[in-house]
Amino acid sequence: MGLSLAALSGCSDADQAQQEPVADAPAKEAKTIAITQIVEHPSLDEIRRGITEELAANDYVEGKNLTVNFQSAQGNTATAGQIAKQFAGDMPDAIVAISTPSAQTVVASTKNIPVIYTAISDPLAAKLINENNVPIQPNVTGLSSQLPIEPPLDLIQKIVPQAKTIGYVYSPGEANSVTVLKQLQAAAPARGLKILEVTANRPNDVAMATRSLQGRVDVIYTSLDNNVISAFEAMAGAANEMKIPVITSDEFSVRRGATAALGVNDYDFGRVTGKMVYRVLNGEAITDIKPEVMNKLTLYVSPKHAQQQGVSLDPSILKGAVNVDETKPSTEPNK
Repeated sequence: MGLSLAALSGCSDADQAQQEPVADAPAKEAKTIAITQIVEHPSLDEIRRGITEELAANDYVEGKNLTVNFQSAQGNTATAGQIAKQFAGDMPDAIVAISTPSAQTVVASTKNIPVIYTAISDPLAAKLINENNVPIQPNVTGLSSQLPIEPPLDLIQKIVPQAKTIGYVYSPGEANSVTVLKQLQAAAPARGLKILEVTANRPNDVAMATRSLQGRVDVIYTSLDNNVISAFEAMAGAANEMKIPVITSDEFSVRRGATAALGVNDYDFGRVTGKMVYRVLNGEAITDIKPEVMNKLTLYVSPKHAQQQGVSLDPSILKGAVNVDETKPSTEPNK
């Protein structure tokens, strides 16, 4: 939110009335950005909030000198393509694509408008960058979280030491989720683990896919798969019935029912993305803004949800973790 002039100067309105008028700083030129995401769920929404609040902190305030056109594809890739084409025709100053499917459709729709992608796990597999971290088009840059698979596997084995089989619920249409599956399959055998994957092509499939794992797995893992996260309460409810712990990779899935998650802070992720968008709006050439990776991990836990899913969290796990049963969602970037 923007601050009033009184707040910025540290004076009350009455004090200001007694002072000589001070010339305002030159106003920033009005800009328009378009933001799209594949579906609305708390993790992606928090990233979007971080972006707009970062812009506001740098004097691009929605409703004043910034117009924001936001559209969600509601989980439909065909709709994502239609939104991308519309945005390309609207010619905003920048397009922000939140999630892999949205980024892919936007990048395919324009080679001229600056595109900033975010909430991407594997921009290389998504064909947004090449092996040298160079965007496939000169109008593209963005932020990704290319996280190693070892830390979540370590977490799983700490929470469920006896685990032999991990159930992985995912959408095969999401490149980032396919990448995580391949990482799991490569890393699991050395730990004495097996991966049993089940697909959920739509949010409505998540509950059935989760229930299909009953009696077959010891723990369930899901990454930032947008279909799964958009219907996460259905997964958590099924896991509670089956007494199978769910481990994820974002804060809000823990708040919505998971036992634990290891991932980046979504609000922080949005603020860093917002800095990149600001540079574009402020006149910097997008070719000078290199793709970035944000890999700072935060552990989120819920002892309450763990109990509902048949496990208890050891004090060593709780130490240094964010206990969502006792804290409100993050609203400020980590220092």
